[in-house]
Amino acid sequence: MDIAFRRLSDIPLDDITAHMSDPRVAAHMPLLSGDWSDRQSAELVAAKEETWRRDGLGHWAFVVDGVYAGWGGFQREGEEWDFGLVLRPDRFGLGPRIARACLDAAARDPRIPFVTFLLPPSRNHIAALARLGAREVDSVEYGGAAFRKFRLDTPETRA
Repeated sequence: MDIAFRRLSDIPLDDITAHMSDPRVAAHMPLLSGDWSDRQSAELVAAKEETWRRDGLGHWAFVVDGVYAGWGGFQREGEEWDFGLVLRPDRFGLGPRIARACLDAAARDPRIPFVTFLLPPSRNHIAALARLGAREVDSVEYGGAAFRKFRLDTPETRA
């Protein structure tokens, strides 16, 4: 299985729109509401490209065996780097493998002493975060929605 990291701007908007329109995706994204359109996909891509320009790091599109599987990566929030992963439902099982590859990249980046994760309360299965070594540190509100905040120190800060 070949997993490639691409820029979101390399993915056709209709692929992103179909992905983000799936109710199984929206179930765990409290900030996602209403019908998703190509215009919203274009805005998402532009916003994620801006993080690359501003911070030198951002979100990737994940392409598995030549097929778009979802997007995710890092976004700077103040002094923290937040990690997010949004996969197509038929690719949910690849989450641990893709997340590990992303977190390995973070561990090699001297700008990232730790990574945060914001999970909505609807995400009950958090054992994978615990296996990675992440710990719950707070509850936060972001964009009017509640999230559980987790922190994972990169290997350099754990040593």
